[in-house]
Amino acid sequence: MLSYPGLLIGALAVGATGGMTAGDLLASLTGGSAGSCDIKGNVSIDTGERIFHVPGQRYYSQTKISPQYGERWFCSEFEAWAAGWRKSKV
Repeated sequence: MLSYPGLLIGALAVGATGGMTAGDLLASLTGGSAGSCDIKGNVSIDTGERIFHVPGQRYYSQTKISPQYGERWFCSEFEAWAAGWRKSKV
């Protein structure tokens, strides 16, 4: 198993504030969804907030990626989180 104690502590702190959880970090580090780049990084038109959607979430299929607006694909939740995006709440 990979060991990233500093990252785990940071993830626990972020998880406590409503962001990524330790489980999300562990799944990312151990190969969770890292094999495919199917996480959609979307920029809110109203607020400019950067939000990522994972397969199975409510608005995943409706979310379109427009690179000209800074939107992009991610290969893991950790990658999206590390780039400053937050996970969609629904």
